[in-house]
Amino acid sequence: MSNRVYADPKGNYDDYQYPVVFLPPYENPPPWIPLQERLHHSDYNNELTQFLPRIIQLKKPSGAQLGFNIRGGKASQLGIFISKVIPDSDADHAGLQEGDQVLAVNDIDFQDIEHSKAVEILKSAKEITMRVRYFPYNFRRQKERTVH
Repeated sequence: MSNRVYADPKGNYDDYQYPVVFLPPYENPPPWIPLQERLHHSDYNNELTQFLPRIIQLKKPSGAQLGFNIRGGKASQLGIFISKVIPDSDADHAGLQEGDQVLAVNDIDFQDIEHSKAVEILKSAKEITMRVRYFPYNFRRQKERTVH
């Protein structure tokens, strides 16, 4: 049993022997939406497949650019992310997008890799098979960290 007294902040609490905790004002919960109505309801985004890992395959002729930039790495502790995709590039046509986290390249784990090593692997490969997932939340946190 707790030793706290939950009280209305309008009274005199000098007589209480326990600490007084003031609770925030009550907020009504969001209205309940029945499951069968959620599919088309504006408060629910049901497109969760956009967050599933997917495979991107690219072929890079020698001397050609990759068509995208990356940021992050082991030092950021947030992974490697696609920071820019050149419009109309092979990467763009393959479906790569800003905010994609690079999980692996040619079966090499990219979730805990130094930035320089990631760049080296990407630049040296002629054929690239990337496993990525759209995960813009960590990408935004990473951008916020580097803006200071």
